[in-house]
Amino acid sequence: MLKVLKNRFEQGCKTSRYPKENVQLLPRYRGRPIIQPDTPSDIVGRCAAACPQDAIDSIAKTIDMGRCVFCGTCARIAGGRFITFTQDFAVAVAEKAHLITQGDIPDLAQHSRQHFKKLFGRSLQLRQVSAAGCNACEADLNVLATPFFDLARFGINFVASPRHADGIVVTGPISRNMKTALLQTYEATPEPRVVIAVGSCTISGGPFRGSPEITEGLDTLLPVDLFIPGCPPHPMSNLHALLNFFK
Repeated sequence: MLKVLKNRFEQGCKTSRYPKENVQLLPRYRGRPIIQPDTPSDIVGRCAAACPQDAIDSIAKTIDMGRCVFCGTCARIAGGRFITFTQDFAVAVAEKAHLITQGDIPDLAQHSRQHFKKLFGRSLQLRQVSAAGCNACEADLNVLATPFFDLARFGINFVASPRHADGIVVTGPISRNMKTALLQTYEATPEPRVVIAVGSCTISGGPFRGSPEITEGLDTLLPVDLFIPGCPPHPMSNLHALLNFFK
């Protein structure tokens, strides 16, 4: 026991002070994209043609973060003259249309459902559903339970049963074989309930978009309240979204 207390004293507090203090991510992190609207059309066209997700609209000069996997191909091709990726992890939105952007994203706190804040502001229980995910989004959700993030200190927890949950967090492209299980989980969650789409696969189909084996967008099946784009979204993106939307 004394050894445990000694180690605890030597290590100090490992939990992040976010949101009281901001968190600086590593330079290699690709967050919210910024578009230069005056970029020559030939550069825009090359970026759009090279995008593996068809996420760039070369006419409107916008990027769809719901499709984007943040691979950085467009930034490398343009050399920073068209699209640059910032270190801003605040990329979640309450409306899917807001994912199509030139870099401006509405303040999530201002677009949150106020009745959700009243209902779940002190305690939010979520059931995570991996609908044929690759485990990347799932892993970055699980890491929220570690001492650094300590999601439980905000009154937010992941639970084992949808009957104990206030909502569901969905990851993965929602394969044909997982569709029924997902809908049953949703029905088992008592009302009022929330639905959160995490990752490009869940939002748009991701790299599997166009396949007859998956559903291209959770919002085609269920009413989605919160969209968190990324491949996978950084844990800070998930934490920022949950805190700003519900707290």
